[in-house]
Amino acid sequence: MSTSTLAKRSSLWRHHDFRQIWMGDTISVFGMQLIGLAIPVLAVQLLQATPFQMGLLEALGMLAFLLIGLPAGAWVDRWRKKRVLIWGDLTRAALLLTIPAAWLLDVLTLEQLYVVAFGTGCITVFFDVANQSYLPEIIESDQLGEGNAKLQASQQTATVVGPALAAGLIRWIGSPLTIAVTSACMALSSLFVSRVRHEEEVKDPGARRPLKIEIREGLSFVLGHDLLRRITACTGLSNFANSAVGALLVIYVLRTLGLSETTLGFIFSAAAVGGLLGAVSSTRFARLVGEGRAIPLSALLFTCGALATPLAAYVSPVPTLIIGGFFMSWAVIVYNITQVSFRQRLCPKPLLGRMNASIRFLVWGPIPLGAVLGGTLGEVLGVLPAIWVGTGLYALSALPVLFSPLIGMRDLPRELDALAASTGPADAEGPPSP
Repeated sequence: MSTSTLAKRSSLWRHHDFRQIWMGDTISVFGMQLIGLAIPVLAVQLLQATPFQMGLLEALGMLAFLLIGLPAGAWVDRWRKKRVLIWGDLTRAALLLTIPAAWLLDVLTLEQLYVVAFGTGCITVFFDVANQSYLPEIIESDQLGEGNAKLQASQQTATVVGPALAAGLIRWIGSPLTIAVTSACMALSSLFVSRVRHEEEVKDPGARRPLKIEIREGLSFVLGHDLLRRITACTGLSNFANSAVGALLVIYVLRTLGLSETTLGFIFSAAAVGGLLGAVSSTRFARLVGEGRAIPLSALLFTCGALATPLAAYVSPVPTLIIGGFFMSWAVIVYNITQVSFRQRLCPKPLLGRMNASIRFLVWGPIPLGAVLGGTLGEVLGVLPAIWVGTGLYALSALPVLFSPLIGMRDLPRELDALAASTGPADAEGPPSP
């Protein structure tokens, strides 16, 4: 009996390579949760960052998706994704270690944070494209929903535990040394990924075509499919709004609402329970309302949940932020699991890196622009009015999927599955017609 047949019949927990990817990913996302709180707290409390400087810091962390997001996909499709993941973890760990080192030497500045944020962002572009494109290489197409749900469950566990753990570490050892813990997490993650046994087939360098042609193929696949186009528009707009609000969130909670960093970590952790529930209930929700309808309905729900952030300034802030964050986290995870599984299932394997990079470029490219907008509005209008503007942008993000064929669909199309399974690298260099 073939390995693939056994994989179809058994749980992914018995799949060696998936376990390594899952363990590495889990450790890595725990580390990312630590710096997700430690770096902005360090900037606000130790370096006295202004709203605009916070917006610039977040923008620089995501700017690489706008600058190199498209060619990254074509490059990743040419490389061994396992190596990209290993070296991505190791180089990010080394970069992050410069922050506690500079702090210990009393030479840490905002400018160094900017450089580290941009550098780690550049590496993360390649890492994330390879990460999303690697799963379909090691498991079967009909296991993608289960695999993505398991990865999201561990990621959401990290978002539940991570902020509270980060807040505790910040209070105990300080934000610079908390960043050092993240470096250790990334190094350990690379160790697990190195244990994956799957051997990738890399395209013959002599058969490669010009980079711009390969980039165009990825964009054409995404923009040429009506449902992918609408999903991409919804995700990109919501990310733009989220980054505008997120750039100001730590200042808003610590200064405007007057809460402590420990309370902030507790709020993030409590709200993230909704995401954990979303990871384990996404499949059931999709069966209940229909796989197609799950996308616009969850988009509408995370838009509503975003209202809690500015409303916290007028009513009890802690419960308001927790309740709103809970529903928002649940809806975002349901949305992500459904649409990511759909596009992974739809896309031919030789095109996965370019497809994922094209979508990342289109949906993460707006993030630095939103962060700069949020920081600028925070300086000009004030923090709370700027957050209201960002919340209004959330309402616009759901429109592309609410007013689309998705709202009337139970099942998402699977017409490209056969092509993805049967087409080899030599036959699938051009994007199929949707």
